[in-house]
Amino acid sequence: MTEPLDTTHARPAGASDELVAAVGKLSEALETIERARGALYEAHQLIGGADAMLDDVVDGLRAAGHPDWSDRIATELVGRNVLPGRWTFQVVEEFDDGYYRAWKDLERGVREATTAGRRHVHEAEMKRRRITPGGPGQDPVP
Repeated sequence: MTEPLDTTHARPAGASDELVAAVGKLSEALETIERARGALYEAHQLIGGADAMLDDVVDGLRAAGHPDWSDRIATELVGRNVLPGRWTFQVVEEFDDGYYRAWKDLERGVREATTAGRRHVHEAEMKRRRITPGGPGQDPVP
């Protein structure tokens, strides 16, 4: 079957196989950046949570008769920057506003300039090729 799944994912007239593959690969790379961004946000939340736990650690060590360790953790770890001058929220903001935004803008720009802004044209064509007509759960569109 070669007809498109729907107009939203149809290959624009004149778009070559090489172009569709390259734009598809760019979108796939952006998906990898999205996963990395999720990992960065996860690190942000994990580090913030661990920092918050230190309040109990400081209190517990002090109550257990270890004020030296309590003071040291309070001074050296509580509220510590993860990078010079930065907490994780600042790292996330800089990532989002710089590197991530550049990826998003360029991927969108390439799609708009080459495939009429259509997303997942490559994947839609792969889906169409892999559908078994009449097969269970293989409807071409919802």
